[in-house]
Amino acid sequence: MNYYGGKELAESFRTVRKNTLSIAQDIPEDKYDFRPMPETRSVGELFAHIALAPKFQQKIHAEERRTTLAGFDFPSLMQRMIAEEKTPRTKAQVIALLTKDGETWAKWMEGLDDNFLGEVITMPPGGTPPARTRFDMILSVKEHEMHHRGQLMLIERILGIVPHLTRRMQERHATTAARK
Repeated sequence: MNYYGGKELAESFRTVRKNTLSIAQDIPEDKYDFRPMPETRSVGELFAHIALAPKFQQKIHAEERRTTLAGFDFPSLMQRMIAEEKTPRTKAQVIALLTKDGETWAKWMEGLDDNFLGEVITMPPGGTPPARTRFDMILSVKEHEMHHRGQLMLIERILGIVPHLTRRMQERHATTAARK
């Protein structure tokens, strides 16, 4: 018996995506072209990357239901995703993409059962580790988003924006101090 199944995966992903959406809303649209360094993604491209990232796991687990990644055409998929990331979008379009694609992914996860999540997927020859469970691979979508969300929160600070999670903490501290 798993204590963390499809419904919990979906719920935790929705929490992470809600926080990502807060950052997307806090950053002004005129800063969506900002790049911390020339060779990095712009803010808008980073949000698109986050929004599109579940499509990789969706293709493997939902569409193709692969049990091995041997023979999977990673380069072709990555080229398509990178091109899609670079598609110019307004702030409203980025937020819509994050919202729609995120909910599509979460709804799919809600219906996953323990047997499906426990299935083992073998990696291509030389892959490390040599095999992973579907659960681990699906969970990695949330971990990937959290990684990039940390980058976005640092970018917010560079732009002079106090991240929403910091603002909430400051409000809690101010309320606690006022009660004393």
